[in-house]
Amino acid sequence: MLKGRSLIEPEDFSEDELEVIFKLAAEIEEGASFLRESCRGKLLASLFFEPSTRTRLSFEAAMLRLGGGTIGFAEPGSSSAAKGESMADTVRVVSSYADVIVMRSPKEGAALLASRYSQSPVINAGDGGHHHPTQTLTDLGTIKKIRGGFEGLTAGFCGDLKFGRTVHSLTKALTRYTGVRFVFISPGELSVPNYLRDMLNKKNIEYMETDRLEKVIGELDMLYMTRVQRERFLNEEEYLRLKDSYILTLEKLKLAKKEMMVLHPLPRLNEIDIEVDEDPRAVYFKQAAYGMFVRMALLASILGVSGN
Repeated sequence: MLKGRSLIEPEDFSEDELEVIFKLAAEIEEGASFLRESCRGKLLASLFFEPSTRTRLSFEAAMLRLGGGTIGFAEPGSSSAAKGESMADTVRVVSSYADVIVMRSPKEGAALLASRYSQSPVINAGDGGHHHPTQTLTDLGTIKKIRGGFEGLTAGFCGDLKFGRTVHSLTKALTRYTGVRFVFISPGELSVPNYLRDMLNKKNIEYMETDRLEKVIGELDMLYMTRVQRERFLNEEEYLRLKDSYILTLEKLKLAKKEMMVLHPLPRLNEIDIEVDEDPRAVYFKQAAYGMFVRMALLASILGVSGN
């Protein structure tokens, strides 16, 4: 069903196709052995024109655990891009070596462009402030695993909602499910972009915006934390005034539901106090670990070795 397909944005796969990936990821996590060595002889090329740790290592670990191999580069300075080679030419050449390409770029739309020149499927590992679909698959899979489904979810997003591609991708993906309500928590300077508001309004999906986490945390089934970035503020005093409002502490968690889950795409700086790590609602490290299983399921499906 997914064999040979590229993944550029979350909407490229139907809800049913996502369910196939989540089911396969759960089976892999539970110890299913039928995919071991299934990618023997297959190569993944990781083309990272922007630094990454978790996403790149997660993909490489996923491919190695499936029995395949990896090639590629972790930053553009170690590729022919440093010599001025175009991304299109790089993709043309690399796709003649590898069975699947995973690419991250600071330029929006780069993955889509790459898919038009590649002989092999392309997986978008993040393109500027646009999409990060495998993080979205990880986020969705984590929510489903913990909550059992998405219907009726009240989803809170806190921090940098203007530039955060993980926020944009997950918001768009969640609009496909019934009864999901959104709560956006951010300073005015970092509020959600207008295109997301327009999309929610067009679909008649309920949402609200606030600059106070304590005001709404008690309503949430999920809180997705992101970093408030100092570099986005023109006024240092305004940043210093607002930054502590977006740090999740145990004191603030006292106002939340006992079953609320706290997600974070990582890396974390100071937006979640380390004391929160021990709270059972903090699932962000489990979320990162689950991402490898989701990527194993994705690679197996795209390479046609999963049996689905």
